[in-house]
Amino acid sequence: MQDDKPSGRVRLSRKRTQQLTSGHLWVYDTEVESVAGDPAPGDLVDLFTDTSRFCGRGFYNPSSKIRCRILTFKDEPIDADFWAARLRSAGSLRARVVSDTSAYRLVHGESDLLPGLIVDRYGDVLVMQTLSLGMDRRKAALADLLMTQTGARSVYQRNDSHSRAQEGLPTETGFVRGEGPTLVEVTEGRARFLVDIAQGQKTGWFCDQRENRLAAASLASGADVLEVFCHTGAFGIQAALHGARSVVGLDVSAAGVVRSREHAALNKVDHLCRYEETDAFKALRRLERQGDRYDGIILDPPAFARHRQAVPQALAGYKDINLRALALLRPEGWLVTCSCSHHVSEDAFWQAIREAARDAKRPLRLLEARSQARDHPVLAGMPETRYLKCFILQTL
Repeated sequence: MQDDKPSGRVRLSRKRTQQLTSGHLWVYDTEVESVAGDPAPGDLVDLFTDTSRFCGRGFYNPSSKIRCRILTFKDEPIDADFWAARLRSAGSLRARVVSDTSAYRLVHGESDLLPGLIVDRYGDVLVMQTLSLGMDRRKAALADLLMTQTGARSVYQRNDSHSRAQEGLPTETGFVRGEGPTLVEVTEGRARFLVDIAQGQKTGWFCDQRENRLAAASLASGADVLEVFCHTGAFGIQAALHGARSVVGLDVSAAGVVRSREHAALNKVDHLCRYEETDAFKALRRLERQGDRYDGIILDPPAFARHRQAVPQALAGYKDINLRALALLRPEGWLVTCSCSHHVSEDAFWQAIREAARDAKRPLRLLEARSQARDHPVLAGMPETRYLKCFILQTL
């Protein structure tokens, strides 16, 4: 990887200058006072305060609302050693916090001070997303560094995220280094799963819920479990492997239901698990009318609020599904309820759950408040990097 030289100077507004100590890595278009030089999209630029003091170095994109993505607040070269050190640091953290799985997040973008770069590892295959123009221009060199440091046999790009359009980038998928099948078997504790790196959600798997799946499974012994929005069945499979008496999974996706059944068979718990292709909201009402009851319920819906304007509707949706779930729980039953909508705060999500409990007339006690797995760390200066909320509750 060749050295990058800054090709322009970006002067920040006074307001942004006052916020520099927060450690936030994004500079929005409204926070730029002026641009000197002629930086091309994706070039490195130096950042200066409103009083012309150097304050950082990062990628520039005149077409994005995020005008600059800061790589460093130091006056240091952005060269091969820089990239290698950042990737080694990311790998060192995972060596400490990840165990008993072959599927985990190796690079979590801004939280690893690598804005716009996501890398998940599935066995000896790496799946990479370059979500900023600056990272995308350097993806081939980054793939080489990743293979050298990890010993992976291949790197697959999943650059089909909608966020790339906001950077002026096309959608692209396929192997950038090496080759092989796109259906990869991984392990997660006792469980075995199939990850479709070409078509699966995100990079193929929800690594961020791994620790929450195991926490939920620890309550499952002897329980009848309902997994709502089951996707490919990972929560329920873990519950079955940890002694659940039965698992019912609901999802609107036919492909998800098929893969859930495959996972149940792969883990030899298909005699315990039943899956249904159905609308979850309608199914919860139907199950209540039928008088079905469960010892444990898992709610892991897709993001209800993809933008700030959708938050009120999302909160109404969260209240509704939790209200329906509470009506289906037996006394002293447990509820695992999640939100992956960044725009929905933990406080607002908790309030929606409390309102559901009030309307259901089911007292609740909180056993645990959780977040994304430790391989998805949160950068203190960027609240955007904490998005997953997971509450484990019990009815009384």
